[in-house]
Amino acid sequence: MKLRVTHQTVYRYDHPIRNIVQSLRLTPSVFEGQKTLEWNIEVTGGIRGPGFRDGAGDWIEGWTVRGPMEEVAVSITGRVETRDTAGVLRGHREMINPLAYLRDSDATKADKGLRALAASVSDHADNLDLAHKLSAAVSEAIAYEPGVTESQTTAAEALKLGKGVCQDHTHALMAVARLRDLPARYVSGYLHATVDGEPHEAAHAWAEIHVENIGWIGFDAANRCCPDERYVRLGSGLDASDAAPIRGIAAGQGDERLDVAVRVEDIDKLQSQSQSQTQS
Repeated sequence: MKLRVTHQTVYRYDHPIRNIVQSLRLTPSVFEGQKTLEWNIEVTGGIRGPGFRDGAGDWIEGWTVRGPMEEVAVSITGRVETRDTAGVLRGHREMINPLAYLRDSDATKADKGLRALAASVSDHADNLDLAHKLSAAVSEAIAYEPGVTESQTTAAEALKLGKGVCQDHTHALMAVARLRDLPARYVSGYLHATVDGEPHEAAHAWAEIHVENIGWIGFDAANRCCPDERYVRLGSGLDASDAAPIRGIAAGQGDERLDVAVRVEDIDKLQSQSQSQTQS
């Protein structure tokens, strides 16, 4: 599948900001499941700094914006060719030992509810089966409902509420997987459409669980599936904050407002629709 991604994040300030330093994890991962055909990053008034590939295999680059600025936009346009690898992350080069992802963070710290959910999966053939069943258990325990949680909501809080978004499903799945001694990490990226075919116009997140003799496998508990050709992978971390596509510091006083617009489109479908309209 060939996907076209457009992603714009706009920061607005009620007082001009003197200086902004950003770290961007916004470049598609390099592995067998996807190939970047074209990718462009632009930052309003930004000066691109050095880039590097970290131990997790993610490409990170620095940007500096010199003010005064009242509005800064980070814009992404690109094309990626993807294929279904049944969720397995093949050909991805990284140096971090998977056991490092058994560590908890504040977002994934387990409470009684998460411990009970992790223990509820008792009948499994092997660790791969266990990972699938843990993902299914999280899907059942947390209903997908936008607007009921916030960026700082923890896995324990989302489970107690019984509702949340992809970030909450991912944090909860990571928590229960780690409780069962399966390394797990947070993955940020994009999704072309949900399983029912409806357009998905937002950045997306899912978990990767490490299974011995196979490697890292993606699990999207929010959509009850493993990542396939509809997904574009950007990067990973211990939780949403650690894997954030944009991290930065702004020098100045005042409130910040954030607007995000993401669109992921099937290029072949767009071309087919365009040809049909031309012929008609």
